[in-house]
Amino acid sequence: MIYLVAVTLLWAFSFSLIGVYLAGQVDAYFSVLTRVALATLVFLPFIHRVPRALAAKLMALGAIQLGCMYVFYYQSFLLLTVPEVLIFTILTPVYVTLIFDLMQGRFSFRYLVTALVAVLGAAIIRYSSISGEILIGFLVVQGANICFAIGQVGYKVLLERENLKLPQRAIFGYFYLGALVVTIITWVLFGNPAKLPTTSLQWEILLYLGLIASGLGYFFWNKGATKVDTGTLAIMNNALVPAGLIVNLLIWNRDANLTRLSIGGAVLLFSLLLHEYWGKQLSFKPQLD
Repeated sequence: MIYLVAVTLLWAFSFSLIGVYLAGQVDAYFSVLTRVALATLVFLPFIHRVPRALAAKLMALGAIQLGCMYVFYYQSFLLLTVPEVLIFTILTPVYVTLIFDLMQGRFSFRYLVTALVAVLGAAIIRYSSISGEILIGFLVVQGANICFAIGQVGYKVLLERENLKLPQRAIFGYFYLGALVVTIITWVLFGNPAKLPTTSLQWEILLYLGLIASGLGYFFWNKGATKVDTGTLAIMNNALVPAGLIVNLLIWNRDANLTRLSIGGAVLLFSLLLHEYWGKQLSFKPQLD
């Protein structure tokens, strides 16, 4: 759990950094490529040889969770404001829950209920009238949400099924290599070389996003995902919404309704407590005489 909380605080800054300093100024495909390439460099020194099938699975998960997700994610900032991107991430817990159930061949009612309560909390925080003109932006964010959910759930399930004797840092380089393949292809096909970073601040932000937010962030997030159940993982996905908004409010002075933020945060906390309570109830097995 501590991994997920720490990465949530780390990622809270990413939304505003991208929306304020990069979106519309630096080519989105170049930003994605730079971020993934730097993250790959962080873990290449630790990489160990593993069976080809496992390496292929890790690369596929990285291609989806990081490569494809970032392509959708960065494009969304060209269509939406930072708060709107945050609003539309509220469906990620539902995708996490349903994808996990699909992979396990079962339906966990309590996971879905607590995830939907978490969605309600995030929706309360940023409920406002949204014009129909941003429907495309909404769909783009959902593409990012689904890719993010597939990757983290797939990684969790893969490590639960594999009998690995290596530490996770020794295999995570394959995850980034898969993402790198996707980002190189999209940059070659769609990138605009005329919109490279022009200021030292933009380069510094890309370095931070690549080495820290991506390089360390995704490793510890996915490692944390292997240590909690799917209900907790789904709820922690929505903790990014209030965290991102608080950073947006305190540092960049964006408009935010503090009353809704407080109420929504309380609902998110309730969803976590509800999940923990149900988990304890289900794990308690009374002894019969």
